Amino acid sequence: MKKFRQITALLVLGAATLAQAQVSAPKYSNEFLSIGVGARGQGMASAQAAITDDVTAGYWNPAGLTNISTRYEASLMHAEYFAGIANYDYIGFATQLDSLSTLAVSGIRLSVDDIADTRYLIIGDQIDYSRVRSFSSSDNAVLVSYARKNVFVKDLSIGANFKIVYRNAGTFANAWGFGLDAGAQYRRRNWLLGLMARDVTSTFNAWSYNTAELAAVYTQTGNKIPESSIEITLPKWILGVGREQKIYKKWGMLAALDMEMTFDGQRNAPVSSKLVSIDPRAGLELNYNKMAFVRIGAGNIQKIKQFDGTKKVTFMPNFGVGIRYKQLALDYALTDLGNESEALYSNIFSIKLNFK
Repeated sequence: MKKFRQITALLVLGAATLAQAQVSAPKYSNEFLSIGVGARGQGMASAQAAITDDVTAGYWNPAGLTNISTRYEASLMHAEYFAGIANYDYIGFATQLDSLSTLAVSGIRLSVDDIADTRYLIIGDQIDYSRVRSFSSSDNAVLVSYARKNVFVKDLSIGANFKIVYRNAGTFANAWGFGLDAGAQYRRRNWLLGLMARDVTSTFNAWSYNTAELAAVYTQTGNKIPESSIEITLPKWILGVGREQKIYKKWGMLAALDMEMTFDGQRNAPVSSKLVSIDPRAGLELNYNKMAFVRIGAGNIQKIKQFDGTKKVTFMPNFGVGIRYKQLALDYALTDLGNESEALYSNIFSIKLNFK
């Protein structure tokens, strides 16, 4: 009864906090958690819900963790976006608890450093560059994932993760958040099916602002001083299908297709309605003897309105290669974050180690 009263008190306190704070559900929230981890997944345009089978499954679909073949598995990834302005890092570790279940911990960080703080550049009519300071802005997340093979349905695995989010913009603002993801995978012969529910209970970010740092400048510029608020990330569903096929002797192929479904209003996606928007992405991996890999992918399909009023369909192409030797795997991916008129290519490197 004592524990029950404590839990009830926490729930009431949380409800009161939500009631007092401003609550918003923007269309794009915690987008750093939508970028993806591992050069393999990036090279295949993030089509991973059905085929992910290593430590990175803690992010892509926790159910895939049950396919890890060794007792321990670890992975590191680093990427630089926009000519090195933004740094994206990932670290993951997974371990088999027993023959049926696997546990994984993942860390993700997206940061922009050395942002100029020019609030005190001009005082009166004097410009003094020595007053310019710099600060960093970062988005951070820790995911704790658990997966288990279903003992009643053969070849079915289910998994979930609990994520803690911390975001900050220097000393001006920060937010703490939490949420849940859930997933399932079903493997039958050469076919692979996957379902991933991101932010299945919605993810809540509680923002707080250092008004003492902002008040003077905001008042001078006529801006409204921000207030503490709750930002909600709404659920999205990803349905994936894949097929593994032997081509010739030691050559093999793995094809994957993901359909990401969002329910926060119309988006610029191939299938778009007020109820649901569907964004497809596809990936293909060719391998030689499971040692050398070549990957391609396409996603982010959009209709872009031109200056003459016509619309043009664009997409984001990805490319990757990989090599695996014994317990070590090295992967590289080249992604295009722009369009044909202003390509913004990013290089992604990752390393994975299996050990007993």
